Amino acid sequence: MKRGALYWVLGLLGVFPSVGQAQLRLTQQEALRLAFPEPATVERRTAFLDESDVSQASELAGSGVEVDQRVVTYYVGSNGDGPLGVAYFDAHRVRTLPEVLMIVVTPDSKIERIEILKFLEPPDYIVPESWLDQFDSRALTDELEVKGSIVNMTGATLTSRAVTSAARRVLALHQVIGPLANSAGGSR
Repeated sequence: MKRGALYWVLGLLGVFPSVGQAQLRLTQQEALRLAFPEPATVERRTAFLDESDVSQASELAGSGVEVDQRVVTYYVGSNGDGPLGVAYFDAHRVRTLPEVLMIVVTPDSKIERIEILKFLEPPDYIVPESWLDQFDSRALTDELEVKGSIVNMTGATLTSRAVTSAARRVLALHQVIGPLANSAGGSR
């Protein structure tokens, strides 16, 4: 049994109640409805990237940001007037345990919101929602860095870096995929 699974079971048993409580904050469906409230529609799409796409995304994301996925699932929210944005789910490790974020990107390729769906590290290391707000309206620039335009979270430095890397990764993949270039839909 992997350590994350063990902590999850121990959290359910009450041995580590804070780990169990911190594990699941939102389901994927709840997060998508927060991003694209009714009457918006949400369409699941998949992009299949080749080596050059992954290489391009990796270069855009910057050094220290791992981009290795060749299959990217994303969700396009729309209303009668057109696309509202694109939601991506990014799973990564913070220290030794996973975190899952939903990062919503606007039609003009800026971050609209970041939601934490799952966080298995101790609750002391989670960043507050108010800290996440500093990503709103940010594009993929050199300033989108901890100690750049993103203020580090004292006591949660690894989480701060993990969230910032996820934001850079998603914005880079978004740029390479171009999910709204053909708003009629389909997969890349």
